[in-house]
Amino acid sequence: MRTALTEKFGIDYPIFGFTPSQDVAAAISRAGGLGVLGCVRFNDPGELDEVLEWMHENTDGKPFGVDVVMPAKIPTEGSKVDLDSMIPPEHRAFVERTLDDLGVPPLPEGEDRINTGVLGWLHSVARSHVDVSMEHARKYGQIKLIANALGSPPDDVIALSHENGVAVAALAGSTHHALNHVSAGVDIVIAQGYEGGGHTGEVTSMVLWPEVVDAVGSAPVLAAGGVGSGRQMAAALALGAQGVWMGTYWLTAAEYKLGASGDGPSTVQKALLKATSRDTVRSRIYSGKPARLLKTKWTQAWEAEGAPDALPMPLQNLLVGEAHARISVSDDPEVVAMPAGQIVGRCNDIVPVADMIADMVAEYTEAVARMDKSLG
Repeated sequence: MRTALTEKFGIDYPIFGFTPSQDVAAAISRAGGLGVLGCVRFNDPGELDEVLEWMHENTDGKPFGVDVVMPAKIPTEGSKVDLDSMIPPEHRAFVERTLDDLGVPPLPEGEDRINTGVLGWLHSVARSHVDVSMEHARKYGQIKLIANALGSPPDDVIALSHENGVAVAALAGSTHHALNHVSAGVDIVIAQGYEGGGHTGEVTSMVLWPEVVDAVGSAPVLAAGGVGSGRQMAAALALGAQGVWMGTYWLTAAEYKLGASGDGPSTVQKALLKATSRDTVRSRIYSGKPARLLKTKWTQAWEAEGAPDALPMPLQNLLVGEAHARISVSDDPEVVAMPAGQIVGRCNDIVPVADMIADMVAEYTEAVARMDKSLG
């Protein structure tokens, strides 16, 4: 498969796989795509540094990328204590009451209750993710892409990335966002439709993808939101995209280790395996911004009468950070807090990444051949 982006990155297939799991990201790159490691879970820059070192050792010299969460507008953060003081007591009480009602156990003894995976949403920590990633880009030359999930990165981050030979991508849920990205100097627009997991806009993929392609002209576009098969990849390229950006698809990969205990599927994977395309909800309760999540008893509690409204980012992250950490060690698949797109309905088996990519490419080939026949 050849597109402008396979040539740019020296990869076999225009498959860009976003994942918080280094095992999955490395496997995607080894299999011919471009694995993109989500960095938001790293509160400590030193931990990210160690994981990136591992990536270099386990990608067979293939390129990979990183994904940060950096708001375009730099927030005033203050100290952790200052942010905590802005969270209403009734919100804290609701979270504690809901966790008790759902039977979610407390964190194990010794678990860090202050940094429970939420500081990575802060601008200052995202800056440290950029700095560590650029150090690795200079040292090894394998990091070829940095993506931002929340708009265009600040100008100096774009300039720094370009200085180090790293392309910049940003997610867009509308043509307005896409044009802003291009004006800011972003290299690749990731057009994510309403169906996608995590932060997503209100326009469906089938409508959004060609709109963005037409709007940005020569800038390459990755199609995101609802991609989980070779047929959908063929549709994305037919609509003018230069590749696909996929996240939910990899959550049931055999290499996905986060939250797993033992050799079987994790609690989250058990929930994903039985979910249909109707079992997601778009809500602000995960981060403070609209994000599509797996529909569970946790999300339903926030929709019930009397539940408080979600707080703005990053306060909502700080409010639910420990709750998410507690939920992650729970063994109840009906109580999980997980971003997931509507394509979750196709996540029906635990499959190695290499096989997942091979199946996509084979189905893409069949779809293109079928379309070729329609011209005869």
